[in-house]
Amino acid sequence: MQRAATRKFSSLLFGTSPEAPIGVPATRRTMLQSISNAIDITLTKDKTACLFGEDIAFGGVFRVAEGLRQKHGENRVFNTPLCEQGIAGFAIGLSAIGITTIAEIQFADYIFPAFDQIVNEAAKYRYRSGGQFNVGSLLIRAPYGAVDHGALYHSQSPEAYFAHTPGLKVVIPRGPIQAKGLLLASIRDKNPVLFFEPKMLYRAAVADVPNEDYEIPLGKAEILKEGKDITLIGYGLQLVHMEKAMIRAEKELKISCELIDLRTISPLDRETIIDSVKKTGRVLIAHEAPKFGGFGGEIATIINENCFLHLEAPIHRVCGWDTPFPLVFEKMYYPDEHRIFEGIKSTIN
Repeated sequence: MQRAATRKFSSLLFGTSPEAPIGVPATRRTMLQSISNAIDITLTKDKTACLFGEDIAFGGVFRVAEGLRQKHGENRVFNTPLCEQGIAGFAIGLSAIGITTIAEIQFADYIFPAFDQIVNEAAKYRYRSGGQFNVGSLLIRAPYGAVDHGALYHSQSPEAYFAHTPGLKVVIPRGPIQAKGLLLASIRDKNPVLFFEPKMLYRAAVADVPNEDYEIPLGKAEILKEGKDITLIGYGLQLVHMEKAMIRAEKELKISCELIDLRTISPLDRETIIDSVKKTGRVLIAHEAPKFGGFGGEIATIINENCFLHLEAPIHRVCGWDTPFPLVFEKMYYPDEHRIFEGIKSTIN
């Protein structure tokens, strides 16, 4: 049995979302347990559904699948060879014949051998057949991002590679309640979806997650806190650091910050971003991935094209450095509270 963490985090980040049910029976769950619960609901309700990946039969390296093989059977929850290209190709084939497919890539860093299958096959399947065939029941899960000791091959954030590809949806949750609702929506979406899970929050993020089945719609951002002086835009683990920087900025700089969780980066909720920046006139975007070619550049372009006459300061990005992800210098690499605070201060001044 997985134990819920006792460490306390902000109720702003890991509290409920507007789309999640309230006043219903709930269980205290970590993000990891919440993801497992969503998969369990899917396997229970959808008898075609299956879950597979490296070490999944044993619960997975992070124990997301713990107990699911015993409950749903070895024909529906099973191991694959250590071959990401094969995992993706097999998943595409199953989805093409109508099976609800949940494939796990053990770390997002390992997804690159499967890049051709995902980008050239899954993303284009419906288009190249003129709508006759599709792999709309395909979901690929992968833990991504910093983990305090992951170094080069267990810390990367590859979301921008896939957001660049028409035909794919890319989803990144911030907490247990959001993870369950977004994952169920992603599994049932009629397009192939990549679901990147911030692994540093697997056991650190804890919330009272509704027991019932619910979905959070894809392509819709959430305003976590309204403000009038600057818009802060992020997703996943970055929101933890952004909230800390926001609290400090509001206290020390005497300003009001608006904090937005994108939740889905493809399709992107442009309307929420544009409306917020037109109101505040200033914006800071943060993500762990390197700055050059990062997804923040796309957000900045959308803001520039639609909000230029409303801007009171240049758009500010706080991102990972344009280097491989380091080991001993990890805390200096990714945007933390201090770098984000300095970015806010620079933008305000």
